[in-house]
Amino acid sequence: MQSFKSTSILRRFLQKSRLVSQSRSFCGVSSHVIIDEPESTVLVEGKASSRTGILNRPHVLNAINYSIGSRLMKLYKSWEDDPDIGFVVLKGNDRAFSAGGDIVSLYNLLKQGNFQDCKEFCWTMYSLVYVIGSYLKPHVALLNGVTMGGGAGISIPGTFRVATEKTENTWP
Repeated sequence: MQSFKSTSILRRFLQKSRLVSQSRSFCGVSSHVIIDEPESTVLVEGKASSRTGILNRPHVLNAINYSIGSRLMKLYKSWEDDPDIGFVVLKGNDRAFSAGGDIVSLYNLLKQGNFQDCKEFCWTMYSLVYVIGSYLKPHVALLNGVTMGGGAGISIPGTFRVATEKTENTWP
């Protein structure tokens, strides 16, 4: 406890003397909100009776933001209604399936006081997990590379999960 108190006092002293910046950055990614076009965040491949959704934000390890969630919702609903499609595959582009929810963009939205967009993001994500869990057609998640948090959330409820030797997660 003594160490915590002394660290807290030292931090306050350094901040007052302006030796330490007043703001913190949680990662090396720019704090500016990157607006992704929904069509480019999820790519679609169609072969015979299958459809493949490819998470396409490799610069942030395919972190799931609102545009990915809403695009996947639209795609999954349209594929479920299409009798020509027999099964759906979901995979990530590059070295990650998905690092989970885009926490940096959520943090920036909260910092701006934009609570409604945060609620919409959470609603969309949990709705997507429900849609995948109750999907009528077989759903195959190809987990290749980093898979954490929301990435696991959109793969585990599906019918099949295929993990490769490159799959990494943060589970103990």
